Amino acid sequence: MFTIEEISEKVNRIRKENGFPLVPFVIDEIRYDKERDKLFIIGRDRSDKSAIIGNSFVIGKLREELGVKQVTVYSKLDLLIKQKKLEKNLERIKGTFLEFLEPIIQAEFKFPPRKWPEIKADEKALVFLSFNAKAMIGFAEKLGLKTEKIGIKYTFPKISYEPIDGSLRELFYPDEEKLKDIAKERGINLVIADFPFDLKFIEDVALLNPLRFLHIGFFEAKYFFGFEKPVRIDKDAMIDFVVDMVAEGLMESTDGANLIWWAWKK
Repeated sequence: MFTIEEISEKVNRIRKENGFPLVPFVIDEIRYDKERDKLFIIGRDRSDKSAIIGNSFVIGKLREELGVKQVTVYSKLDLLIKQKKLEKNLERIKGTFLEFLEPIIQAEFKFPPRKWPEIKADEKALVFLSFNAKAMIGFAEKLGLKTEKIGIKYTFPKISYEPIDGSLRELFYPDEEKLKDIAKERGINLVIADFPFDLKFIEDVALLNPLRFLHIGFFEAKYFFGFEKPVRIDKDAMIDFVVDMVAEGLMESTDGANLIWWAWKK
């Protein structure tokens, strides 16, 4: 339906007509999800991605011209990094009770677009409402996990959960030992939260950050699961968290800047 040549011509014309410098870029592939009316442009590397996006203006104009619901740009480099992480994590779960994650990993190898199979995992999960609370809950729900949701008091008033005591820093850097102990007390072997790692086993309890584990960025998670800002935060912890996410390619710098500005105004 859409060709590389057609998209390249439109991007160059939009840049020229709106005062953007014409810079060389390479598009490796175009993928169109007809079911969801979403177009995915895969640039050669991150500089190609930046040229195509054009500070969000160019990609916005492109979406209007094409008449599609959404246009998203990825770099081939970022997708290769994602695939390497998926390969590593597929091996790590073999022989563990987390093997039910394999169909999701296999689906992520084909991303974009994102199309997960229906799963009904026969497992319980303790979900800690950290910064990406809706993504943590949404991930557990999509896998059919039986969940117990806990979180720091007065942080997510729109979400139903069991409040616990803790510091606001834990919204961004969850307390591993505390959550492990709570899970063990309740006979739960899986904890889902915004951990600063993808997967760790402590005393037979798996601590999992699904976004890092599947290498799903903040932008993707927001549209796939939704996003709810916490009403109370630790500003310094949030800055550290955002910088870490941007450095690992899990958050666009513009999203990070917007989040830090929002936090600083609170």
